[in-house]
Amino acid sequence: MEHVSSATTLAVGTGLSANVDPLLAAEQACEQTLTGVTQGQVDLALVFVSGAHIEELEPILAHVRSTLEPGTLVAVSAEGVIGGDVELERQSGLSVFAASLPGTSIQPFLYRDLPHVREDDAEALADAARIVGARRDLRGILFFADPFSVPAAAAVQTLSSVRGAVEGLKRSPVAGGMASGSAKPGGNVLALNDQTMRAGGVGVTIRGAIDLDTVVSQGCRPIGRPHVVTSAQRNIIKTLGGERALDVLHDTISALEPEERELVQGGVFFGRVIDEYKSRFGRGDFLVRGVFGADKKAGAIAVGDMVRPGQTIQFHLRDSKTAAEDLQLLLAAQQLQHPPAGGLLMTCNGRGSRLFSEPHHDARTISRALGRDEEHPMPLSGLFAAGEIGPIGDSSFLHGHTASLVLFRPRRRVHDAED
Repeated sequence: MEHVSSATTLAVGTGLSANVDPLLAAEQACEQTLTGVTQGQVDLALVFVSGAHIEELEPILAHVRSTLEPGTLVAVSAEGVIGGDVELERQSGLSVFAASLPGTSIQPFLYRDLPHVREDDAEALADAARIVGARRDLRGILFFADPFSVPAAAAVQTLSSVRGAVEGLKRSPVAGGMASGSAKPGGNVLALNDQTMRAGGVGVTIRGAIDLDTVVSQGCRPIGRPHVVTSAQRNIIKTLGGERALDVLHDTISALEPEERELVQGGVFFGRVIDEYKSRFGRGDFLVRGVFGADKKAGAIAVGDMVRPGQTIQFHLRDSKTAAEDLQLLLAAQQLQHPPAGGLLMTCNGRGSRLFSEPHHDARTISRALGRDEEHPMPLSGLFAAGEIGPIGDSSFLHGHTASLVLFRPRRRVHDAED
């Protein structure tokens, strides 16, 4: 059921607890959350649970409902959770996000209710737009799913495409992530309001008088120069600029500095340009995917994306230093705007201590960079995901090894009467 906000002030509160007792953890996290929002004025609450707390989600949610009285409630199980500038990895933890979003409407939906949408199926796309509540004043969609039961890339493509069924709607950014609390089917838990499930996906559509700004840090940097795909079949690139793709890759690596060539041991990536109309490409212009194999005889390479002739690609490298620099550069652009009321972070479970030498890297970098000042870091909550969802350009995608951030801000511009 759609929830219409009665709040008067945009506010975000977050709470985090590592208490091993699930109810004490819920009490502690909710108590912290209420320092930023008012009970009964919470329009949207998200709960992220990890470790032993996953099996205690029902009593945890009961406490969150009675304490925060949220208009809409979403919960997701994870390998680790995030709150403020702290990341709790591979242990029992509970993170709560609560927001008062004045002038907004929030419509919850389930993955199972979404139609299968083909690219040319206008009727199915219109049905999807109706189910998720996409209208001209849509600001963003949050979506979380179980990786064992939901074809996430297709689901994200459908949600990202609903703008095509709404006149005047130019963007429908989708952000969120895949539950990571279990490595086997049926082990994850998700919840939407009073429904709890072991499979499927849950989402909310947010419309109205706020802005949802997104930051997607893919943690890579381009190497060499851009190349045009001249021959390809599905995910196999045969030639680039008329040359064998494998030869182009070898030449690109050979031209690197010695310290850069060492990074190749960790894998090579390729980025597909999203907006081909640009004359120059930099970070943020590429959808980054992995290079998975090569056919030495044919000179072709296999990549983690469907590729067609005429597209522009560029090879990329990733390491902890590059990932840190990429995130900082993207946050620098956000610092030019008014500080957000708060944020949601979906970071890959391959980041954190698995990538960075210092603990709490992403949470600490983001909360401190976007706070009002050093003493007032930005309220932040989130999870370590088994796949992160976020937009690149005007379309949204399922990513890996990425940090996807959603920032809640007051509406910057006057929207027209239809909004």
